[in-house]
Amino acid sequence: MLKKLKHLLLAAVAAIASFGAHADEVSIAVAANFTAPAKVLAAIFEKTTGHQAKLSFGATGAFYTQIKNGAPFDILLAADNERPIKLENEGAAVAGSRFTYAIGQLVLWSAKPGFVDDQGAVLKAGGFNKIAIANPKLAPYGAAAVQAMEKLGLASALQPKLVTGESIGQTYQFIASGNAELGFVALAQIQEAGKIKGGSAWIVPASLHAPIIQDAVILQRAQNNPAAKAWMDLLRTPKVKELIRGYGYAVE
Repeated sequence: MLKKLKHLLLAAVAAIASFGAHADEVSIAVAANFTAPAKVLAAIFEKTTGHQAKLSFGATGAFYTQIKNGAPFDILLAADNERPIKLENEGAAVAGSRFTYAIGQLVLWSAKPGFVDDQGAVLKAGGFNKIAIANPKLAPYGAAAVQAMEKLGLASALQPKLVTGESIGQTYQFIASGNAELGFVALAQIQEAGKIKGGSAWIVPASLHAPIIQDAVILQRAQNNPAAKAWMDLLRTPKVKELIRGYGYAVE
């Protein structure tokens, strides 16, 4: 299905190629949960516009600090809307450029098939030594994981077993490598074309945590960069939205 979508995307956004006669580059700070779709979109972006996207992946909170300290990023694809709003209010982002490109879903995942049940009862059963989450101060998915554990009344019981990754990407690696038997990650990290790629998972009900609203924003240094505008326009196309949904996000 993804291959078909990619071909459709190439046709649907070919018109974007008229943004300029020469290629420009855009440097994008990408929340780690969006790694897989961002790589696909970067390839489509280059083919359809002639521009190049330089992607950096990490925790949204860390990117915010780097941007405030002068890091040369043109766009932030955040895992929340809090930091993009702050950057806009602080004059570090182009006013009016911010929009929601995805709404994330939190999932409890294990690389072991059958380890996580479809109701999340494994959390109460406690038959594991380590459970991984992303740093809740830096990563919105980590904050959502803490909220979910608190809502379930399990935060205190699980605290001694927590392993904390610097980003949701590192958290995924903890689980995939077996250093933690299970943990909270983004559905997009374990799903492609609507299917879980391996292991076992429980999609955490949205009622257990605040909405994971992911906003994109152009940063001030790129206000006149045609590649930055072209990237944001690409994100808004219907076929790209369809692709993003395939990775487990809701899209407005």
